[in-house]
Amino acid sequence: MSQHNQRTASVPAWQIDDARALYRVKTWGEGYFDINERGAVTVTPKAGGPAIDLDALTDEIQRAGLRLPVLARFTDILGDRINRLCDAFEAARAAHDYAGRYTVVYPVKVNQQRAVVEHLVAAGGSRAGLEAGSKPELMAVLALAEPGSTIVCNGYKDRRYIETAILARRLGHQPMVVIEQADEVDRIIQASEALGASPFLGIRAKLSSRSTGRWGSSVGERAKFGLDVTEMLQTVHALERAGLLKDLRLLHFHIGSQINDIAVLKDALQEAGQIYVELTRLGAPMGHLDVGGGLGIDYDGSHTATAASTNYTLQNYANDVVATVRECCELHNVPVPILVSESGRAIASHFSVLVFDVLGCGRTPDDEPSNQDNEPLPVRNLRETLTHIRSVEKQTDPEMRLLQEAWNDAIKFRDDALAAFRLGYIRLNERAMAEQLTWSCARAINERLPTNAPIHDDLKGLRRALACTYYVNLSVFRSAPDTWAIDQLFPLMPIHRLNQQPTELGDFADLTCDSDGKLARFIHSGQSKSLLELHPIVDGEPYWIGMFLGGAYQEVMGNLHNLFGSTSAVHVRLNPKGSGYLLDHVVKGDTNADVLEEMQHNPDLMLERLRQASEAAIQRGTLQIEDARLLMSHLKASLDQTTYLQG
Repeated sequence: MSQHNQRTASVPAWQIDDARALYRVKTWGEGYFDINERGAVTVTPKAGGPAIDLDALTDEIQRAGLRLPVLARFTDILGDRINRLCDAFEAARAAHDYAGRYTVVYPVKVNQQRAVVEHLVAAGGSRAGLEAGSKPELMAVLALAEPGSTIVCNGYKDRRYIETAILARRLGHQPMVVIEQADEVDRIIQASEALGASPFLGIRAKLSSRSTGRWGSSVGERAKFGLDVTEMLQTVHALERAGLLKDLRLLHFHIGSQINDIAVLKDALQEAGQIYVELTRLGAPMGHLDVGGGLGIDYDGSHTATAASTNYTLQNYANDVVATVRECCELHNVPVPILVSESGRAIASHFSVLVFDVLGCGRTPDDEPSNQDNEPLPVRNLRETLTHIRSVEKQTDPEMRLLQEAWNDAIKFRDDALAAFRLGYIRLNERAMAEQLTWSCARAINERLPTNAPIHDDLKGLRRALACTYYVNLSVFRSAPDTWAIDQLFPLMPIHRLNQQPTELGDFADLTCDSDGKLARFIHSGQSKSLLELHPIVDGEPYWIGMFLGGAYQEVMGNLHNLFGSTSAVHVRLNPKGSGYLLDHVVKGDTNADVLEEMQHNPDLMLERLRQASEAAIQRGTLQIEDARLLMSHLKASLDQTTYLQG
């Protein structure tokens, strides 16, 4: 029998459906992931399309010269996610007789990799746009977006950011500069007056509606971004005085990432719908309502309102958005807007799978020491305790009095041995015997614990203490930062040997010397568990683990977020020759060019593409030569600047 067949040999009592149920593949997998009869995880990027054996793919990747860990990006899933989202809204529009269109906008902060953005632009066509949350993101978006596509400009904005958006409109783009801070209004007015043109404008509303879930506190009156109703009225009046109210085309709101409860969305939509109506009454042409991000995904497959799940489907989401907005507009005889959503997590999460290998396994000693002559008293007591435990039947009594008393005795005798060692009464080998026997007692008790009955608190920790630590070839902080930062749950499971029953319980420790470098929370029926069912390590054979649904944020947060790089730094010391201080050493922070190159963008190619677009716009008569020079000047200067805002 070949090594591969040995690795996947099945245990008769164990079925593939058992593996599917244990790891909940059918629920969180959304049809993209499954397990084949060979016991390997499969990936089906398109509904009805071929399934890719992830185990075989990993073999092939390694034969090609790559080494684990590796990110396997299934780009076709991106297009499929866009199709599912658009189809859901089309169905909702048809069901509710909604006259307005729907546009999905991808926030590039979710994953700024050039190949990802390019594939989304190609797959989405006229149905999709892009969102930029920083100046370097805007530069990338302008270089990659199709002319005429929707571009939503969020985040803090300086004068150069605004002027770039204004000039990009003359290239045939439709950038919508969303006013998120009250002080942005003056900069927009000044930039528009200086250039004799303006961008399309939007207003981000700071809703009173409260959200739930992990990011629930990021919205409401204390939200980081957005205008309250007073500031919105002031903004409208300022734009009207400046002659720019005609360019106010969009209302935007955001109620937090990973919305877990659909009821929260309904409340927000009702409030936003009324604000939209009022803005039209104030004379703004409007036409777009951006419901922001927040469309959640079901990380744990429980379909509940937990932080790692959602209590609604994609179709539920689309239906509620369409129906609520239509109701608000019809009540006041206002034409329904084009609906926009910034559903980055829902688009990108599924397309990337991180595959990493297990390097080894650490566990408690499992060797029971043989009897020795003249053993110290604590060792003899532990042997007697072990014999007593083995005489006890598997417990059904909820109190489990006998096992609890035996474990108390074992802990006492182990402590006696440690105290005797500290005083020099027993030798190192005798102390080791005591510890080995204590672990033997723990294993014997664990074997006799009931499967479903309540367990005493002192005994609950036995399973964790006896579990294996699987040492894995990755850094949590680079590959799964959300597991460390916000306790995000991701599906983790072996990608092969799934036709064998897993007989071990374990967690994962990464390569770093940081004690937080662990994966020790796993999905479990709407909650979490501290141990995952795994297979024993076989010498000379690989054991590969997959982390799923990490395509959103994880790839870029381990490197860069919003394409903000390191800040500039300066070393300051007191002047040894007198008063004052010296600037000893200046360290320049990452430039926009640096971080773009880190994401495989080519700054020179970007500039060339935009130069060609400018020349074409000049020939069409939509862009003046001086404005083209200003646009290129802004872009060139920005490439050499740090990623943070300039005055």
